[in-house]
Amino acid sequence: MRCPYCTAEETKVTDKRDAGSVTRRRRECLKCGKRFTTYERVELDLSVIKKDGKRQKFSRNKVYEGVAKNLEKRPFTSEEVDKIVDEIEAKIYSVAKDKDVKSSKIGDIVMAKLKRVDKVGYIRFAAVYRDFADIEDFREEIGKLK
Repeated sequence: MRCPYCTAEETKVTDKRDAGSVTRRRRECLKCGKRFTTYERVELDLSVIKKDGKRQKFSRNKVYEGVAKNLEKRPFTSEEVDKIVDEIEAKIYSVAKDKDVKSSKIGDIVMAKLKRVDKVGYIRFAAVYRDFADIEDFREEIGKLK
């Protein structure tokens, strides 16, 4: 592992924590002494089946960007958003059949998680995912939350 500060190749691991599908390692550079964190994730070949039937490689990044965008300006740190996405990703892998998952299933999983962690983020996501046409759609969804 190269040090991001001085690019030296020798580092030592000072702390290691496993959190589901992610291993977090706290490292220290043996040359400059600075510390940094690395994350190791298991990556499986998973195909997403889109509405039109096309297949696309699963991208954790896309899920992260969607969740982060809907939780923007909400009381969540980037670490908390990362943890939420880790849980969503684990659920997606657990429901995938034969390395395939429908995009609608991913949307449902994201909505369910957002509904549990932040109602505003959930409504933001639902508005786009369910293609709300007018204010009545918002009222109905908010009514369901009450």
